[in-house]
Amino acid sequence: MTHESTAVGLASAYSNATTASGDWWRDAVIYQVYVRSFADSDGDGIGDLRGVRSRLPHLARLGVDAVWLTPFYVSPQADGGYDVADYRAVDPLFGDLADADELVRAAHELGLRVIVDVVPNHTSEQHPWFRAALAGEPGARERYLFRRGRGADGSLPPNDWESIFGGPAWTRVADGEWYLHLFAPEQPDLDWTHPEVTAEFDSVLRFWLDLGVDGFRIDVAHGMVKADGLPDIGRGAQATLIGTEPLPFFDQDGVHEIHRAWRRLLDSYEGARIGVAEAWAPSSERLALYVRPDELHQAFNFRFLNCPWDPGAMRTVIDESLSATTAVGAPTTWVLSNHDVVRHVTRYGGGAQGLARARAAAMLMLSLPGSAYLYQGEELGLPEVADLPPESRQDPAFRRGRRQQIPAPSVDPAPGPGPAAPGIIAPRPGEPAPPQSTPSPHSQPESGAGPQPRACCVPQTQAGAGPGPDPLTAPQAHAPTRPQTEAGTGPQAQACCGPQAQAGTGPEAEPGAGPAPEPCTAPQAHGPTRPQAETGTGPQAQACCGPQAVTGAGPAPEPCTAPQAHAPTRPQTEAGTGAQPQECCGPQAVTGAGPEAVTGAGPEAEMGGGAGGDPLTAPEADGQDGLRDGCRVPIPWAGAEPPYGFGPVGSWLPQPPEWAGLSVAAQTGDPHSTLELYRAALELRRAMPGLGAPEAGPSPDPRGMRWLPSPDGVLLFTRPGFACTLNTRPEPVELPAPGRPVLSSAPVETDGRTVRLPPDSCTWWAF
Repeated sequence: MTHESTAVGLASAYSNATTASGDWWRDAVIYQVYVRSFADSDGDGIGDLRGVRSRLPHLARLGVDAVWLTPFYVSPQADGGYDVADYRAVDPLFGDLADADELVRAAHELGLRVIVDVVPNHTSEQHPWFRAALAGEPGARERYLFRRGRGADGSLPPNDWESIFGGPAWTRVADGEWYLHLFAPEQPDLDWTHPEVTAEFDSVLRFWLDLGVDGFRIDVAHGMVKADGLPDIGRGAQATLIGTEPLPFFDQDGVHEIHRAWRRLLDSYEGARIGVAEAWAPSSERLALYVRPDELHQAFNFRFLNCPWDPGAMRTVIDESLSATTAVGAPTTWVLSNHDVVRHVTRYGGGAQGLARARAAAMLMLSLPGSAYLYQGEELGLPEVADLPPESRQDPAFRRGRRQQIPAPSVDPAPGPGPAAPGIIAPRPGEPAPPQSTPSPHSQPESGAGPQPRACCVPQTQAGAGPGPDPLTAPQAHAPTRPQTEAGTGPQAQACCGPQAQAGTGPEAEPGAGPAPEPCTAPQAHGPTRPQAETGTGPQAQACCGPQAVTGAGPAPEPCTAPQAHAPTRPQTEAGTGAQPQECCGPQAVTGAGPEAVTGAGPEAEMGGGAGGDPLTAPEADGQDGLRDGCRVPIPWAGAEPPYGFGPVGSWLPQPPEWAGLSVAAQTGDPHSTLELYRAALELRRAMPGLGAPEAGPSPDPRGMRWLPSPDGVLLFTRPGFACTLNTRPEPVELPAPGRPVLSSAPVETDGRTVRLPPDSCTWWAF
């Protein structure tokens, strides 16, 4: 028979020991909000702090412990706010300081902690310090990394370092000196050997801690210290080396003294304030150095994010990660997506297969010892938006790939401490660039067509349905059941019973969600089979979390034949037509973005491979591919058409028309939706003592988990009173039941003695 998984009677508050002890961060689930794309309160199409505050109930209802906010500080927005001009002020684009204060207070009232970004590796070129440096103020350049160029006339960069965004990591200013920027030219790197830099950031941290924030996510925590003498690397494509090989500009031992000082500062405040490192290191052991007892509390574990859909690779990453952090007494973190990488629904293959794998991977992640990070919209099963028009893209690496001239930073005499240096020419945002007085060695004319984004594993229309009443506008207006859609227009609904399917058995829907959906009427209640949609859409999988959905509701897509199959080369598009999506295979087929743009969203950037005159094949473009906008499209809240409740009008990046059925409103109360799967998983994580932190419950293994023998393609491990099975194979697998199933990402059949695990699925068991 098909067994009914249920989340009945779960605890409403944490039962894990770490919560009571105050070490909340050891097993916390932290939700990343990309502020520009979360909720717009004022109708300008851009998310803001008031918008975030209005949607905090969604996060409380989801069951997360904390919210991490991306930068909202004063910034020219050359890199989505990671170019900060004033670290103590809110950019008017997002509100004001009062809005930040009210958001923190509102979050605390809901039991949510707040983590904010701090960007210490570099400032904006509009920061007063950098303006002073360009204006010639004595000593101002010592806060940054200015150097004389090489060659007889100093016309060559000081070394061979490359920007993560592509091109040289140096820009020359009018008087002939060069400054270092490991990212965009608008982001000059600070010199952390200067005492004023150290003192300034101590002050910045105290400013926000005094306002009440609970911690900081430290951007480029591995980058503040550079090797003495700034030595050459001796090879190109340096972005592909990040996180795999030692580099003179990343993961230098000197960064640890900075983090020790910050840990002492954090510990001086009440309430367990934390520091989280965004750090890339060549090994798990090097990464663990960032979370030694006297350093930061957490470090992002990007090896898990980069792992292909392969059980052997997953087990290796899990074991090595846990071993490294356990050795220093720290928890491991797990993450699948963020604002810098291709969403994991798409990385895992897109369409039905990608969604099924993404749901299973989320359950695997949430069952592992330590802390988990969720990226906004992943709880909705959002795919990557791969077909954004070039004119809407704002990723600075995209523009660098087009080989635009990179102007020298501007010097505005008004806020600066002195007169502008003569000959510094730069446009303000939106102004045309004048001719440069000093040509950049990597300036090239535009090619016309621009780079061809790798829309690998093109996202398919996901579970969604026709428009219905907006459930968030009426207290009892529930999302309608999902009828068959027109051929080719969207997904096909399935019937399924999950943890929320029994009337009144699951957590209540959000206010305004309406009555519960009809429960399944028979253990083998079948949903309609999923026919092939019109060409280009593919099968629409909505793998449900319950046991009574039909196993095998429609043919499964062909599995990838190689787990690390790369995207095909990018054909030339018509001039000016923009990106041409291609199909591909394998979880690592899409290059992610982020300082570490890589195939499969990791640090190994894979640039080039395109046909003909693809500008990204040039050596100077060996950095990120510039496609990070695809994961930053504003998320859907409710309604039948864009902007889906994001704000009163449009959105800064266009939302796909297929997202109506993926909105929070459409998925709330639907037992086989991805949203309800996440809600049930997070509630179970709270209720089951064997989940959460490694210390939760006795175990012969200090990490609290033990691997058991399992068939090929299957992972099986236990934690105190709990077991997890992951089937990565494209077909069902039978094995002895490890316990009583409590939650599954797809329908699971068991007679109590044996279990038939569905393809690409994860199941939780109690015993």
